[in-house]
Amino acid sequence: MNKRNKVKSLNRNNKHRNAMLNNMVTSLFLHERIESTSAKLKVAKTFAEKLITRAKKNLAPDTKPESKLHNRREVMKTITNPMVVDKLFEDLAVRYQERKGGYTRILKLVNRPSDNSEMSLLELVDKKEQVELKEAAIAKRKVSKSSPKTAKTPKEPKVKAEKKESKPKAKKAAKK
Repeated sequence: MNKRNKVKSLNRNNKHRNAMLNNMVTSLFLHERIESTSAKLKVAKTFAEKLITRAKKNLAPDTKPESKLHNRREVMKTITNPMVVDKLFEDLAVRYQERKGGYTRILKLVNRPSDNSEMSLLELVDKKEQVELKEAAIAKRKVSKSSPKTAKTPKEPKVKAEKKESKPKAKKAAKK
């Protein structure tokens, strides 16, 4: 009997499952849609929704700075890419500020031909189009490049001293 088993194992051990789900959620927030098997996406959906809710808590006006930092660090346990964490807190949290839940949707696709497993698409409900995402990324890069940084003097390449030509060593006479 399968009583009190709340975790979907997905036929993986704990570390492998958590790493896979962390990568799936990171890709979801980066590309705003991912394609995988239905079972994996059902579990990834709950992870993603909890992270968006955690990011939305920072938007409340009465939130203490310590709580904001704590929320960001808790999210960074799951999402290790700082660019994606910034997008979650600055873009996605603001986008879903008025929504009470249901930030993602699962769309069924055709079964995979090789093993006939159910395939699905997990996407954010109010997702931006691919063109908008590229334009935002380009604009962000331009802003970061134009910001003044401390000027570093370029290092001169080290020139190795030329080795003195050594005389070839005399070979030992071959034994007879």
